[in-house]
Amino acid sequence: MTERVVAPSVLSMDYSDTGAALQMLENSPAQWLHFDVMDGHFVPNLTFGPDILKGIRKGFSGILDVHLMTSDPACWVEPFRKAGADLITFHTEALDNDPSAVSELLDTIRSQGLQAGFSVKPGTPIELFASCLPHADLVLVMSVEPGFGGQSFMEGQLEKVRWLASQRAENDVTYRIEIDGGINGTTWKKAVESGADTLVAGSWLFSGDLDQKTAEMLQ
Repeated sequence: MTERVVAPSVLSMDYSDTGAALQMLENSPAQWLHFDVMDGHFVPNLTFGPDILKGIRKGFSGILDVHLMTSDPACWVEPFRKAGADLITFHTEALDNDPSAVSELLDTIRSQGLQAGFSVKPGTPIELFASCLPHADLVLVMSVEPGFGGQSFMEGQLEKVRWLASQRAENDVTYRIEIDGGINGTTWKKAVESGADTLVAGSWLFSGDLDQKTAEMLQ
């Protein structure tokens, strides 16, 4: 069984005192941090660049999980590698949902010493990318439309999680199954029951008792 991981989303972190927020995360049970990169084009929002990740790297010793919501993901791999990323995930839609292009970019990221993942928006069928699964270290299921935090969980996306879990078991591959969007005290349990092992949480996790909530999610 794959070890469960909780990845707080820095999109919801308190930036009024970044040092204290990073210290809290460093001392928490969370093993990863999820870093959402939005370019204002692929999704209608702007967030962080490599320099911000570089600063976070100085304050957090765990895995930095970079999620590229950008129109040209390949051009951002090297800057984020240099900034300290451990894992880079990109969207299939940015590559016109072409499985060959997805597999090629996964291999390129892995050739640079990073872990690599791909993600699909809620409206994109995951089954299109069966051939990509052996090339991936992680597959990210979006349970909200990407672009903004604080949205409601789309329970129908758990079908994708279940499909990924069945493919992993049937084909002896080892990718992680990550879910992001609307994760709270109820939905994370449904995600785990469906086969997710990597849980991204933002608004709910940072609303108080982060250590307790993270510990509960890891039980």
